[in-house]
Amino acid sequence: MARINTNPASLIAQRNLSSNTNSLNSTLERLSTGLRINRGKDDPAGLIASENLRAEKSALSAAIGNAERTDQLVNIAEGGLQELSNLLTEVRALVTSSANTAGLSIEERQANQLQIDSILQTIDRLADATNFQGVKLLNGNLDFTANAIASGVSDYRINAAKLSKGGNVSVQALITTSAQQGSLFLSTGTSLNLAGGTQGLFTIEVAGQFGSRELSFASGTTRQTIVDAINTYTDVTGVSASLFNSSTSAGLRLNSTNYGSDGFVSVRVVNAANIQGAGVGVYRAIGTNANAPDSSQQTLFTSQAAKNATRDPGQDLVATINGVAATTKGRTARINTDFLDVEITFNAVTATRTNGLSSVNAFTITGGGADFQLASRVDIAGKVALGIQSVSTRNLGNSSVGLLSGLAAGKEFNVVDGDLVKAGKVVDEAIRQVSALRGRLGAFQKNTVGATIRNLGVSFENSSAAESVIRDADFASETAALTRGQILAQAAQNSLGLANSQPQSALQLLRG
Repeated sequence: MARINTNPASLIAQRNLSSNTNSLNSTLERLSTGLRINRGKDDPAGLIASENLRAEKSALSAAIGNAERTDQLVNIAEGGLQELSNLLTEVRALVTSSANTAGLSIEERQANQLQIDSILQTIDRLADATNFQGVKLLNGNLDFTANAIASGVSDYRINAAKLSKGGNVSVQALITTSAQQGSLFLSTGTSLNLAGGTQGLFTIEVAGQFGSRELSFASGTTRQTIVDAINTYTDVTGVSASLFNSSTSAGLRLNSTNYGSDGFVSVRVVNAANIQGAGVGVYRAIGTNANAPDSSQQTLFTSQAAKNATRDPGQDLVATINGVAATTKGRTARINTDFLDVEITFNAVTATRTNGLSSVNAFTITGGGADFQLASRVDIAGKVALGIQSVSTRNLGNSSVGLLSGLAAGKEFNVVDGDLVKAGKVVDEAIRQVSALRGRLGAFQKNTVGATIRNLGVSFENSSAAESVIRDADFASETAALTRGQILAQAAQNSLGLANSQPQSALQLLRG
């Protein structure tokens, strides 16, 4: 049967040719672009996954750049702090040299003061001039700001805090165990009674955190005289004395100058000199009341046990800050978490409360600090906040020992006629603060920035590999598909030619 109006064979050949041509074109597109997915119809699900991976790669690349820039910022800050440390070391040597007053003329001490003044000015210039792309790093611009500071807080430091936009963080402390000084009570009577003074001198060794001193007293020595003698060597021993009176005894109270486990008081009787009096001896403090002697914890001066030291250590406070158990030392508590790193020093009244828990709304962090985006996703978890305190001479030191600016000419710690002992303590505290800041920045650079760069690099590699698996073309399979498509297209073309020639047979009928 021959038909000319409709040629089904030709239609079939045309359809197959069109299909083969489209398939061949798709293969050519994949080979020319190197991508398996060029548009949504190629693989809708794969396109969604690959686009998400592309966006993640872009964010990871930006985060790596942020981390590398942060590393450079810390390098610049470290450079300034290193030079500042060298200057403080030089100041410490000048203070020590100037303390040799018998060996130095007034002109030499004045020359030392000129050097110190110059160094102090240089420190202030360094604090103001160290910058990264116009942002000053060491003048306090990157420090946190706080308000509503509680009266029970004598000092605080905010090392890091993550703040939401326009938000603040309230820092609350709960002291569960008070800080204590080492404390002993000496019951001596109104004045020493040494059995008529025939047994020699009453001799005790008083020791503390810094050292020890042996002191001797004659019969009739008053309590106040003993107190004055012990306090003469407070800087040597780390022990201070005061008068003590109770309903049952009269004597002295010896306290370590420092609070916490580092501070202690020790008393050893070298020669009791047959001291007379009811209950004269060494008493420990009552466990629940550090201000009263414990009559059950008595060591008589005349007993053999008194020849061994009676020692009482201090006690670190125990506290939580915003519900997190704090590491403590003396009256200072600190927490270091991913969201908050603060250090609080409480005053003696607050830190030593013994009547139950002491809750303190320490302060509220309202802003400031340096925010670094070190993750690919922009949220509070991916942000790292760091506080860099001012290292100017007006900020180095503390309220207890004094400020570094106090070493300038005419100030209380100058090396010409000032208090050189306190000057040395001020410089030591400044060195400690700068070293602590350098250590904190170093830890941040090594453990946070460095680790972040390495981790982001691995994530970028894995994301790239995942995208490649989903989106990239397999050239081996696509080349095979190309050859197959070419053969099928040629076959379809030949088939179409044959199908189109079949209607010619109808002419044979007309020719008879």
